[in-house]
Amino acid sequence: MENEFTILKRYFGYDSFRNGQNEIIKNLLAGHDVLAVMPTGYGKSVCFQIPAMLFGGVTIVISPLIALMKDQVSSLVQNGYPAAYLNSSLTLPQQREMLRRAALGRYKLIYVAPERLLADDFLSFAKNSRISMITVDEAHCVSQWGQDFRPDYLKIAGFVRVLEKRPVISAFTATATDQVKNDIMNLLNLNEPFLFASGFDRPNLYFEVQRPLDKNTALIKTLKRYDGKSGIIYCSTRKTVESVTFLLASMGISVTRYHAGLDDCERRINQDDFLYDRRRIMVATNAFGMGIDKSNVSFVIHYNMPKSIENYYQEAGRAGRDAQKAQCVLLYSPSDIHTNKFFIEQTHNSELSPKEQAKTTEKELERLKQMIFYCTTKRCLRSFILGYFGQKSAKNCDNCSNCIKEKTVSEISFSVNCKNNAGAYFEKSDKFMLELKRLRFSLSKAEHVPPFIIFTDAVLSRMCETRPKNTAELLKIPGIGEAKAEKYGKAFISCIKNLENTNN
Repeated sequence: MENEFTILKRYFGYDSFRNGQNEIIKNLLAGHDVLAVMPTGYGKSVCFQIPAMLFGGVTIVISPLIALMKDQVSSLVQNGYPAAYLNSSLTLPQQREMLRRAALGRYKLIYVAPERLLADDFLSFAKNSRISMITVDEAHCVSQWGQDFRPDYLKIAGFVRVLEKRPVISAFTATATDQVKNDIMNLLNLNEPFLFASGFDRPNLYFEVQRPLDKNTALIKTLKRYDGKSGIIYCSTRKTVESVTFLLASMGISVTRYHAGLDDCERRINQDDFLYDRRRIMVATNAFGMGIDKSNVSFVIHYNMPKSIENYYQEAGRAGRDAQKAQCVLLYSPSDIHTNKFFIEQTHNSELSPKEQAKTTEKELERLKQMIFYCTTKRCLRSFILGYFGQKSAKNCDNCSNCIKEKTVSEISFSVNCKNNAGAYFEKSDKFMLELKRLRFSLSKAEHVPPFIIFTDAVLSRMCETRPKNTAELLKIPGIGEAKAEKYGKAFISCIKNLENTNN
């Protein structure tokens, strides 16, 4: 009989859950609403994807992140999981076909953009379907006190009310203050929800703040740590994105760019170049990244200081999603303060009254003050971040620039950190890893999906370590489920066998 453990193994290739995941799943399967605060990369998606397979009807996942919808659905489909998405990236005929199939019960999970909820065609589908669960991803967007308030999220409660039977409701977010958590529970009308907070710590991430006299010089010096690695450089303005991209390109570095000033076609091409590993580095404003599920981002550099700890931790958290060691570096300058103040004071939300707008601006300026404190503190950077979110931690983490400032840069370099973690990464000279990556890249081109959706770097590293000789051995590697083993197993096993014969 199917249960959460058999689903976890079959579709996702894991034998056990992380802390809290199974507890959340059991509560959802028992019919309880849930509010979970879990950091980026902790495995929120599994918490609603597994119950969705076990429920009798369909689960609706509300997310504002078009890129995430596409990536997660592609990954689920690769795993043999029946999923789809509905958003503005689909043509009208594609939307109609998706809803037709959904009405026939072809999917267990459907991602939907919040603005789509009250559209006539989707409402008609929803009213005539058995909806077992509604999952609200990025749930902090419902609160005007959250860092990414989206008025369309306020439609969710109304959508639930028009359904014939109220489904289970689950809400997930990576960052939320107590005020935001209360807003989520009240505005989504959660019914005595099971509350779970995993803690905000990402032990695999190294944090560093630099205060350079010249940012370009510091940037180039920092990038030398990450030769061959994939990463993101965040800038506060479009102009800075352009200048940094030009600088790196002129030095022969594999780079692309992303900001709201580019047309949709170029943004899509540039994003795909980064996701498909055709470009190693993405230089972008904060318009890029929400929901980007690229697992092998090894570093995130902030060329400018973000406007809040929430924004910084969310953006920095796009590194190391595969639980491998990664670095988060912030290049701080006092001029960043003036830029952020300008943006905050010039931002006006038409959905808010003047009084509400004034309160929002005041809150944003207070967040900025905390961000400045982070950039100038001498205490442990990890402890500062965790304390901001109300989590107690050790005074020293030994994995941030303040805690190990007495060491030289070479001693804390990315390559040294990674080599100390067995199987984390392999150097370019490692023939097995290179060949497995080449095979993965060719398969990704044929399947029209990013390479990390075939297998993550962490999975390839385990292949290099264990050298599986058959499907049974392949299935022992965490992250390889039955569908992927059947689809890609022979190719990778054959590749490993040929490499071993060549080396002997």
